[in-house]
Order: sequence, then structure tokens, then C-alpha cells
Amino acid sequence: MIFSMKNVGQILFLLLLVGCTLSVKETPQNTLDQIATEYVKLALAIGEYDEAFIDAYYGPDSLKPVNQKQEVFPKDSFLLTTKNLQKKIKSFTETTENDTLAHRANFLLAQLNAFEMRIKIFSEDYPTFDEETQGLFGVTAPTFTKEHFDQVLRNLDQALTGNGTIKERYDNIVDKFIIPAEKVDTVLKTAISESKRRTLEHIFLPENEHFTFELVKDKPWSGYNWYKGNYTSLIQVNTDLPIYISRAIDVGSHESYPGHHVFNMLLEKNLFNEKGWIETSMYPLYSPQSLIAEGSANFGIEMIFPGEEKAQFCKEVLLPLAGMDTTGISNYFNVLKLKSDLSYAGNEVGRRFLNGALTEDEAIEWLQKYTLRDEESAEKSLSFTKNYRSYIINYNYGKDLVQNYIESNGGTPDNPEKRWELFTWLLSNQVLPTGLIEKE
Repeated sequence: MIFSMKNVGQILFLLLLVGCTLSVKETPQNTLDQIATEYVKLALAIGEYDEAFIDAYYGPDSLKPVNQKQEVFPKDSFLLTTKNLQKKIKSFTETTENDTLAHRANFLLAQLNAFEMRIKIFSEDYPTFDEETQGLFGVTAPTFTKEHFDQVLRNLDQALTGNGTIKERYDNIVDKFIIPAEKVDTVLKTAISESKRRTLEHIFLPENEHFTFELVKDKPWSGYNWYKGNYTSLIQVNTDLPIYISRAIDVGSHESYPGHHVFNMLLEKNLFNEKGWIETSMYPLYSPQSLIAEGSANFGIEMIFPGEEKAQFCKEVLLPLAGMDTTGISNYFNVLKLKSDLSYAGNEVGRRFLNGALTEDEAIEWLQKYTLRDEESAEKSLSFTKNYRSYIINYNYGKDLVQNYIESNGGTPDNPEKRWELFTWLLSNQVLPTGLIEKE
């Protein structure tokens, strides 16, 4: 066959037409995926400077920065990139009619708002405590007066028997239940094993999930879960301070089952592996996601050890395992329940200290008085606040928001099936703290 120039032109036109037909069609899903990829790249770039910024990443290595780190933290550049992504998302939400994509986009926008605040804080551009929590976590924790905590102490004073100060009488009760150092490892592993058994009764977990457990020292925190992806974690527990029998369950469950280990696994399984949402592979610590993570991890303790079951398990299993006397265990847990009314005292110390209303010595005095800590423990607590700042609200206010959401939506203690349904949903989806408040 002889081709004329006309034939060639027709063939080129057809090839171009076919090429256009075969090209990938741009869709709202693709657009949001691209924005999410840019979001992850930005976070990983910030994490090159701010070591605490990225709590976990198990996505592709191709998104990690390569030889881009400068000598000076590029604050303005990061803020500009954040602003541009925020604009893209706002433009996207204005045009999409897909509720699922809109929810995902709004989650990314809230996370990016936290990026903006954290970039400023890392550059030592400090806001007030409440401005910081609003910027990072999307909420403002309740404020309590000194008079409120004084009243709680008076209530404790009346409830604690014996002679001496409130602190002395409190210590006389709780110090009997400090786990011997040589038994800590065994007791913690046993508590975690029981937490896993109870969690598996309600939540299906991947068969290949597992964790590595370590006891460590010289850390500002009491426990940490380092999620590695592929349903694996490194769980570390700090032994700088004595570990009480109740904390064996608390810290073990909080970091493992149904706490951080389960939370991260369910997000990886449901959103990253099954839906391909790349943003899920990266967990920025200073973000609204952390309030859900910490709040659900703390409330999860009550989920698997409801009512008197925590005290019962300590009495029947953990205390004998540790070679400890069980006498007084009921009174021990009753006193801890009374002391829980002081849980927001640490927040108030953090608010006042970071706002400049308390000196370091005054903050330690407050912690000793209103959280019943000794000086070493108070110093350790303040060290955490110095390192993690307003992050402290996520533990108690986060727990309260999670509990209020679950119980106001039918997940009351007498309806455990609904309770676990709502709790599992919180661990498996992109949830914002504002969503919990709106549905209280």
C-alpha cells in the first residue's frame, strides 16, 4: 500500500484520538489522591527537621525527601506549601458532590491546619495554650479553677482514713501496690496478653499482627507505641518511676489492645490497604488524629475491663504473679477513682506554665499538691509538658469526648454490643474531634 501525505495525516489523527481515549480520565478521586500524596510529602519534609512530627510512616520510600534538608528550618516555605494545599482542598470540597470524598478532604484540611500551627511552634512562634490546642487538635479543653481542685482535695481528705497529710495517707494506701522491679516485665506482658484476649472477643484483627515489647529508661513518657506498618508495633514502657499494679493494665492496654496497636492496625487495614488512601500511611503526632488516638486508647481500658473487672483481674492474677499481698486492693481502686477527679489538674498546670503564669518551681508545686505526685514524679510530668506541650489534653479530654460520643449514641455500659460497634468504628475511620463534640 502506498501512503500519501493525506494518508499519514489521517493515521496520525487516529493515533492521537486513540491515545486520548486510552489516557487516564481525571476524576475527583484521582484529584484527592494527588492532594493526599502532596500532603504526605509535605509532612515527611517537615519531619526532617521536627523529629517529633511524624509518629509513624509505612508508605512508599519514593515519597520521602531526598537530600533536601537545609541548614535553617524553612518556615515560610513550609507555610506557603501548607496554604496552597489548604486552598486546593477548599476548592475541591466546593465542587465535589461525593460525601465520602468530601469527608476525606475535610479530614486532610483539619490535619493541614495542625501542620500550620506546628510549623509556627517549631519556629518558636508560641501561641497561648488554648490557641495551640485549637490549632493542633481542633478543640479547646475545659478550664478549671484552683478552687475546683481545692474542693476535690477536701473530698479526698474526708475519704482517706488515718493520720497525716492527704499525700501521706494516699501514699500509705497506694504504695503497697508498687510492682517489684524484677516482676515488672512478667506482669506487664501478662496484662497485655489478657487485654489482647478480651479485645479479640469484639474486634477482628489481622492474623499476622504482632508487637515487640521493651522496658526502657530515661524517657519523658511512661509508655510509647512505635507503629511500624504491616500490623507490627514496638511497644516500650518506661521504668524510671515505680509502676503500680493498676498501671500495668493501663499502660499495657493503652499501648496495645485495644489501644494504639489496634488503632493503627485498623486504619492501615481498612483505609490504606483496602482503599488505598495514602495519607493513612503517615501519622502526624501533632494533629486532630492524636486526640482520637489517645482518647480511644484511654477509654479502651474501660472497654475491656468494665466495672470491677480491672480490680478483680489484679487481685486474682497480677498480684499473685508479682508475689504481692492482695489485702486492701478494693480500697486502693476506690481511692484511685476519687483521685481521678484531679485528672484535669495536669492540663491546668500545662496551660498556666506554657502561658507564663507559673514558673517551673511553681508548676512542680502545683503538680505535687493537685496530682498527689512526689517531687521526682512531678518533675517527670513537667518534663513531658515541656516536650509535648498542649498534647497533654488528648489523654483526659480526648477520653471524655470519646466516652461521651459512644454513650450518647447508645453505647452505654448496659449495651455492650452497641458500645463495641461504636468504639470499633472510631478506630477504623478518619474521625475528627469536632465530629465527636457535635454528636454529644
